[in-house]
Order: sequence, then structure tokens, then C-alpha cells
Amino acid sequence: MCPSENSERMRGNFKIAVIGLLMGAAEVVPGVSGGTIAFISGIYERLLLALRQLTPALVLVLRREGLATLWRQIDGQFLLLLFAGMVVSIVVFASGISYLMQHQPIALWAFFCGLVIASTWVMSRQMTSFGLNLLLLVFIGAVTGIVITGVVPIALPPTPLFLFLGGALAVCAWILPGISGSFILLILGLYGIVIEAIKTLDLMVLGIVASGCALGLVCFARVLTRLFKHARDSTLAVLTGFMLGSLVKLWPWKETLAYQLGADGHNIPLVQEPVLPATYVLLTGTDPQIELALMAMVAGCIAVIMLDWLATAGTGHDDQQHG
Repeated sequence: MCPSENSERMRGNFKIAVIGLLMGAAEVVPGVSGGTIAFISGIYERLLLALRQLTPALVLVLRREGLATLWRQIDGQFLLLLFAGMVVSIVVFASGISYLMQHQPIALWAFFCGLVIASTWVMSRQMTSFGLNLLLLVFIGAVTGIVITGVVPIALPPTPLFLFLGGALAVCAWILPGISGSFILLILGLYGIVIEAIKTLDLMVLGIVASGCALGLVCFARVLTRLFKHARDSTLAVLTGFMLGSLVKLWPWKETLAYQLGADGHNIPLVQEPVLPATYVLLTGTDPQIELALMAMVAGCIAVIMLDWLATAGTGHDDQQHG
């Protein structure tokens, strides 16, 4: 391998690891999807194709053709770098994101709100055409997203079965742009338990949740891959709607109607309704931080534009075509 090819490969690997870090950080926040980061960074379809290969048939590939062939078939280096970045990010940023949600919630929500607004533009650009039928699908996706984010949370007991099922459901949301896996855990009443398990490295709880995630991820990736292959524009329209619908959850100024007591003793907002900044002042008596929110929102938009530029100007096209 010549030096230029080696340098290009190293840059590509670094980019994948960074995307993994960003996806992990996004997933800690209830309302932001790691799938959104994957899409705007240009690796979404490569990720689906790699996950689609994770089937029991790999045992036969390993026995007949060896580990090297199996590793290439599942795009092993890509998955390893991506998920390693996510794991590191989740462990490192779980406490930091929790701190920001408690002490700087307006800026944090505004940043992710800007991220999603710009992401809908990036996603809509991927459509080859845009007619009334696709507009209807965007509307249906948006309504679905709003309904999901407005679901009244329940409190499932943290039994192994519910932790497994919660992981399976959450990972389906993780891979969908616009729907957050951590928000699914929140409405199931399992978010605080999982975050605490991450902080304390409770391997029992994390292992059960990870097992559910593995099963849900492989199954749902196959469904999404088929949808992208046979109805790409329609799928993109629905996903764009999901992302628009999630803005209700991400709106920086909220009235909290119900809380859940977290494992660390802090209150986690469960039921919230978006309000105008002036109403927020009346309800809370605190500064709405409009200027800070606008700056954070612009920063989120810029982050997406930079990711999109890197995806199209750098190795993004190679990632899309891989597999």
C-alpha cells in the first residue's frame, strides 16, 4: 500500500471513530437520534448494509472461508471503529450530558434543535423527486414523531425481560433518524436505570440491555435496507417527517408536567410541553436565555453543515458505496 493510500485509509478510520463519538453523545440525550448523525455524516446506508450481514449464517462463513472473509463480509473494521467510538462517548459523556441537562438545558436543547433543523434539509436533498405523495409521507412521519414524543411515560420494573425488550425497542429508534433510543428508554421508565448502569459499569444490566439491542438492531437493519432499496424516496420522506416531529421534544423552552426520580437522586423530566419564551418566564421566573439559545441553535446548524460537507467532500461517497 502506497503512503497516500495509507494516509487516506487512516483519515477514513479517524472519521468513522469521530462519527461514533458523536453518535454516542447524541444518544445520551432523550430526543436526539444517533441515526441522525449517521445519516448527515454519510455512513447511514453503509451502516445498514453492515448490520444486515450479522446473521447466524456467519457461522458457516467462518467455518468454510475463515475469519478474514467473515471480517470483510460484515465490514468489521468499520463496525468496530464506529461502535468503539460510541461506547467511549457514552461512558465519557453520560455524566457531562446529564450535567448540562440539569444546569444548561436551554442551550443544550437549542443546540440539538438546530442540529435537527439542518438535518432535515440535508435529508430532503437526498430525494430524487418531491411531489404531493412524498409531502404527504413527510406529514405522516411528522405526526408520528409528535405522537411518539407525546406518549405518557410508564414505569416498567427493571426486570431482565423488560431490560432486554427495552434495549430492542431503543435500538430500533437509535437507527431511525429523528427518534431517540434514549427517549424510548425514558418513556418506558428505564432511562435512569440504564444511565446509572453506565456510570457505575453495572455489567449485568448493561449486558442484558446490549443483548436486546443486538437482536433488535440486526432485525430492524434488514427492514430498513429493504425499504431503502425498493422505496428510497418514500423512506427518506417518512424519516424527514420523523425528524420534524422530534422538534417538539427538542424545543428549548418547556413546561415540565411530570418528573421521574433518577437513580442519582435528581429529577428527570418525563412529561413536557413546549411553550414560548415569554410563557417560560412566567412559569419558571428564570431567564429564557434567548440569545444563548439562538447561538446554540446556529452552532447546531453549522455542525450539521460541516458534517455534510465532510461527507460529500471527503470519504463520504466511499462510505456510501461500500459493501
